[in-house]
Amino acid sequence: MRISRSEATSLRPRDQVSRTRSSADRTGLSFVDQILNEDCLEALARLPAESVDLVFADPPYNLQLAGTLSRPDQSVVDAVDDEWDQFASFAAYDAFTRAWLTGARRAMKPNATLFVIGSYHNIFRVGAILQDLGFWILNDIVWRKANPMPNFRGRRFTNAHETLIWAARDADAKKYTFHYEALKAGNEDCQARSDWYLPLCTGAERLKDGNGAKTHPTQKPEALLQRVLLSASNPGDLVLDPFFGTGTTGAVAKKLGRHFVGIERDPGYAAAASARIAEVQPLDPALLTQPVAKRDEPRVAFVTLIDGGLIAPGTELRDAKGRYKAIVRPDGQLQSNGIVGSIHKIGALVQGLPACNGWTFWHFAKGKEIVPIDAFRAEIRANLKAA
Repeated sequence: MRISRSEATSLRPRDQVSRTRSSADRTGLSFVDQILNEDCLEALARLPAESVDLVFADPPYNLQLAGTLSRPDQSVVDAVDDEWDQFASFAAYDAFTRAWLTGARRAMKPNATLFVIGSYHNIFRVGAILQDLGFWILNDIVWRKANPMPNFRGRRFTNAHETLIWAARDADAKKYTFHYEALKAGNEDCQARSDWYLPLCTGAERLKDGNGAKTHPTQKPEALLQRVLLSASNPGDLVLDPFFGTGTTGAVAKKLGRHFVGIERDPGYAAAASARIAEVQPLDPALLTQPVAKRDEPRVAFVTLIDGGLIAPGTELRDAKGRYKAIVRPDGQLQSNGIVGSIHKIGALVQGLPACNGWTFWHFAKGKEIVPIDAFRAEIRANLKAA
């Protein structure tokens, strides 16, 4: 997509807005799926309190560049020298950071979380202010760039990463969204790590103007936003981006079945974002649903199986290989070799192990089949959902 800054600036404010009317009507919130072309502090103050599920923020880095940067062939690097990234002092930058974080925190639901990205120029200042304001840091994540720009002067290490801070609204937020199981499954059944190896935004994904120049100097790759949204949001959630730029957050949100509200004061960037998002085709909703995490499923006590007539007192349970056995007592405990305890305790004792998941260890003879008692727990949970 190519759009010149002059063409973008000439658009009326209404043309700079991307909105899905059906979603706005459904939620009753007029800012859903819109780009607010105004100052971020003013826009944040107008958002309803506790209205957003996730925040992704890519604020000014305050690079404080002293001059131009040249390559060895004397060509000039297209660095960030825009007015929006310039602050009179560190104190001024800190005051701005405190103000926008305060506004974002007010708009966050109690269990919402926030991702903020930065470089060594600003991320440590942002992290300290986050903690001062009451946010609870969950992780710092390293975006390791597959194709970083080299250090042409040879006086420092190549800046090959940026840092994201992931934080809950406060220390009491316990039920924030995190798709641990899905992330683990997508990582070949290994826990997802806090270092993400992803390329910079290049090629067809990079928005350019009519002269072939970058529309925005710090456009983030869609792969980065996809990782963020799939990690910490659900379909239908509302994602806030107070520094919307060319709309990567909105484009990925639309593709993944999320809603967005973007704040961008530059009319050229806002127009480019609106045109970009209009071309996005959402994925099939069937590809986006997340199974309920095991820790979020309703708790079922073993005695419930007895009370429901699924397993009778006196039934003999065995492990899958038939090496160990235990007898079901009417109070929901098991008895084996004269020892009485829970399904987990007895399972651990017969194996000589410190712990055991009794639900998957103990099995029950059902006709000619041997099934884990967890199958009965699943049946009860299904009945609870249907009720």
